Amino acid sequence: MGEHILVIGAILLDVKGKPVAGLEPGTSNPAGIRVTRGGTARNVAENLGRLGADVKLMSAVGNDVTGQRLIAQTADANVDVEYVQVIEDKNTGAYMAVLETDGSLSVAMDDVSVLDAITPGYLNQHRRLFRDADMVMMDGSLSSSAMNTIVRLCKQYDIRLIADPSSTRLAERLRPFLDDIYLIVPNEKEAAALCQFDVLQKDPDSMLHLARMLVQDGVDNVIVTLSDFGIDYATSNESGYIPPNYSEMVDSTGTGDAATAAIMYGLCNGMQTIEAIRLGAAAAGLTLQSSETAVPDLSLDMLYEHLIV
Repeated sequence: MGEHILVIGAILLDVKGKPVAGLEPGTSNPAGIRVTRGGTARNVAENLGRLGADVKLMSAVGNDVTGQRLIAQTADANVDVEYVQVIEDKNTGAYMAVLETDGSLSVAMDDVSVLDAITPGYLNQHRRLFRDADMVMMDGSLSSSAMNTIVRLCKQYDIRLIADPSSTRLAERLRPFLDDIYLIVPNEKEAAALCQFDVLQKDPDSMLHLARMLVQDGVDNVIVTLSDFGIDYATSNESGYIPPNYSEMVDSTGTGDAATAAIMYGLCNGMQTIEAIRLGAAAAGLTLQSSETAVPDLSLDMLYEHLIV
């Protein structure tokens, strides 16, 4: 077993607006607006750190106040941020989301250009982080050349690779590597993009079909997070659906990241795959009820209290 979990990808400033009385196009809408820490890789790393994992984050931010604050907040969650680059003449990445009144995503924009600093050269320079890892996770914000290097290093050192597409438009970057991925966690639209399908009817049965397709394409384990935040799962041995468990849907941002982190934590600690998946479903349900992108007081005890059996 390796010494740590290595997470590679985006640190972003999340700006999220949730309307108080529905969205009307072409005008300003009264809303609650919240600024919080985000980025798929950063969110996964924070959740892992709060669960007690030894996690190292490889990312990049601009040389600005926002980047300094995000690094400090991530370090406070027990994440090793030594390998987060600070890039001159670049802004820290950002994500801007407009939510529906029920907390689901209406539309979002992101700026991840600073992550061009995660080059194949930088990854190779720190190849020992791969050599000594128990598991590596990458998000879809990375360049194709960076992904190719990550896949090569994971294969060289026989390390399990986890991937999260991060968005529908970025999902295509992961298609060449499906046969090299141990676990992938897309949402419904990302799963459809990975399978090169038009979006099917959004129900557990249709999404389960996509999960099974991705297993046939070579992925060992597939989790599809659904719009109601239950999950479909498929492995080489079994497949199924875990229903959602939450009292109030507050904000959908970060739910898939929480599921990814909890599943990774379970697998790294010797859980059977299905038990780790159930832990991920619990993490998603908890995050859905929080206005924060990552639950600030997340703990293993909290996950077990929220577990569906």
